[in-house]
Amino acid sequence: MEATDGDSGVPEVQGASEGQERPNAQAAGMTGDHAQEVGGQDAAPGQDAAPGQDATGGSSLAEVGRGVATRASDRERDAVVQRVQDAFAEGRIDDTEFDQRTRAGLTARTHAELDALLADLPAATAASTVPPVTGRGPGRFAIALKSSVRRAGRWRMPERYTTVVYKGGGWLDLRAAELSGPVTTFVAVAYKSRVTILVPPSVRVEMTGFGVTQGHADEEEPGYHLPADAPVVQVRGIAYKATVEIATRPPEGPALRR
Repeated sequence: MEATDGDSGVPEVQGASEGQERPNAQAAGMTGDHAQEVGGQDAAPGQDAAPGQDATGGSSLAEVGRGVATRASDRERDAVVQRVQDAFAEGRIDDTEFDQRTRAGLTARTHAELDALLADLPAATAASTVPPVTGRGPGRFAIALKSSVRRAGRWRMPERYTTVVYKGGGWLDLRAAELSGPVTTFVAVAYKSRVTILVPPSVRVEMTGFGVTQGHADEEEPGYHLPADAPVVQVRGIAYKATVEIATRPPEGPALRR
């Protein structure tokens, strides 16, 4: 039985109100589906994904790899350290910069770190390369009696070198020297004298004898690892009432100029 309006007797039509609510419900359902599609970032059929994203909205591997720094190899680190050593021999950097840049080059992990060490240095050219030494080889002995022995700057170090200092002083700087072989033997004999041997941080030092010390306590643990093929300097010292000192940095205070 149909319900009627009490006043006019006209039947009330409830289907019309229900029909009006159904489109709104369907519209709400479409809105929910559309929101789900937008939240998932699904690409429409036949439409390509945006650049830098895959079909599911994630970043592509190529996009992720663009922000990763390239790792440096041992060979590349050695090349930078050699260029820093050349710049030191040319007088472009001082003692402190040479030590800092060499250590930074040995511990660098990426190409960007290595490039920063050479940013203010000219590129190495064939003209700047030191020509090979011909003719007579370098001297193997240096003796000082109540005087001093000093070698520094660019000089060729023989595979075996001996220095004897009697009541004098010795200053032998190998940081810019050209080593003749992979292993260099250095014999130092001192009597009532002080012999200082400076070596670059890029070489491995082996010490034997008595009266031989290291110049800095922190050099026992330098904080970096040298490659297996790093040059080796063997120091065999004999000191009587004297000191044979090996260091990678000049001692504090005035020192002999290069």
